[in-house]
Amino acid sequence: MDPILTGLGILTDPVSLGVILLGTIIGVLVGALPGLSSSMAVALLLPFTIYLEPVPAISMLAALYCAGTFGGSITAILINAPGAPPAAATAFDGFPMAQRGEAGRALGMAAVSSVIGGIISLIVMVLAAPALARIAHSFGPPEYFALAIFGLSMLASISGKSPVKNLIGGALGLLIATVGVDLTTGVERFTFGVPELYEGISFIPILIGLFAVSELLSQSDIIDRAKERISLTAIKLPSREDFKRVWKTILRSSGIGTFIGILPAEGSTMAAMIGYNEARRWSKNGDKFGTGEIEGIAGPEAANNAATGGSMVPTLALGIPGSATAAVILGGLQIHGIRPGSYLFENQPHLLYSIFAAMLVANLVFLVFGLAGAKLFSRISLIPRTFLWPAVFALCVVGAYGVNQSLVDVTIMLIAGFIGFWLKRYGFGAAPIIMGVVLGSLVENSLAQSLIIFDQDASRFLERPVALLFFVLAALSIFYKPLSGAVRRVRSGPSTTPGGE
Repeated sequence: MDPILTGLGILTDPVSLGVILLGTIIGVLVGALPGLSSSMAVALLLPFTIYLEPVPAISMLAALYCAGTFGGSITAILINAPGAPPAAATAFDGFPMAQRGEAGRALGMAAVSSVIGGIISLIVMVLAAPALARIAHSFGPPEYFALAIFGLSMLASISGKSPVKNLIGGALGLLIATVGVDLTTGVERFTFGVPELYEGISFIPILIGLFAVSELLSQSDIIDRAKERISLTAIKLPSREDFKRVWKTILRSSGIGTFIGILPAEGSTMAAMIGYNEARRWSKNGDKFGTGEIEGIAGPEAANNAATGGSMVPTLALGIPGSATAAVILGGLQIHGIRPGSYLFENQPHLLYSIFAAMLVANLVFLVFGLAGAKLFSRISLIPRTFLWPAVFALCVVGAYGVNQSLVDVTIMLIAGFIGFWLKRYGFGAAPIIMGVVLGSLVENSLAQSLIIFDQDASRFLERPVALLFFVLAALSIFYKPLSGAVRRVRSGPSTTPGGE
């Protein structure tokens, strides 16, 4: 009971409550700006949390994560410009409703669905994370190595992406994580004689470069287009009739979003799309989706915000991020000296309940703040990029420099930004690289420790049942799609043979 009371105590701490509110406001604001994502916002804010105590710092990032996911729905509904990728599905029916003069009704449904989905996922997080951590308590270095490999292998199954490119991105992240002096052998790796690289590349400059600078470069040639604006008179919370229509959809999508969030490397965008498709499949008016159906808003909004709490389960319990933004928060945990897994729940169990409280407050605050400021946010989203991008770039430089007060970090940020921009043009995403960087130390350290335990005999990994299970799951993650596709082609072959009966 003491950890629960200690964790929830942040609600009585003015500093903690203040940074949670600030994180929520920034999250809604950033989420409502097309081109900016919660991942980018958390990456930009992370350097400034170094000066906070660990609990307020992580609580602030978690609150921003929740609010940023919701913020994208505001502009998706009002101007058909999703502020974040997960809100794209919301625009399918949200904007047609707004065109009919029902913008307030659509925003009210989006907010309430997001809050319910978020709270359900938080309950799952509080119940599931400690149980998962207790299981992980029995893990040794071999199991953690296999678990990390499984987490990286999930990159191959991210929906809508090239599995090979995702795996290459993860491998590049692992390569970046090897920079510095090998603690086992004392050998310098990729330091190029630069003393600042002896301890490795700082996480924050890489993060800001890949997420923020690369995005600025990608959108630098996009011309601001005039967007159709919808007049907003008043926000309407769901009526009793609306709620009767959507409550099953909200619960179903909340479960879908939470489950997808728990899967390593998945996230809110995939959850929103599946939530939308399932809402359409189960709806009596499925054929009308895309023309302004209220269930078409409830489904994706409940799912995408439920994925935020779900993604924190493997992040906190196993140290395996459930999404790109969770990977950034995991980096924040490491920067503040917090080690996820059984160690966290044994030595700092109150942190789980602090994060729960922060995300709960964020959900309640963005319900009020997001709706009250919806008209303002829709106007802010129309700020020309020629004014917005220089301000964001200035924040990037300040954030990268502020970590170690080193121009080397700023240089690393710029290099990472150009590399990320170049990779994005060829279909590579930033998230797999960040996953590789975050998991790099776990992979390397657990492998080195395992080989010492096994007397350099790698075949003994197969003698550990749990490690073997993770290796099998990793193989399935990588090879399931190509193998299932090959099987379908073989089965369909005879039916296309001329003269076949």
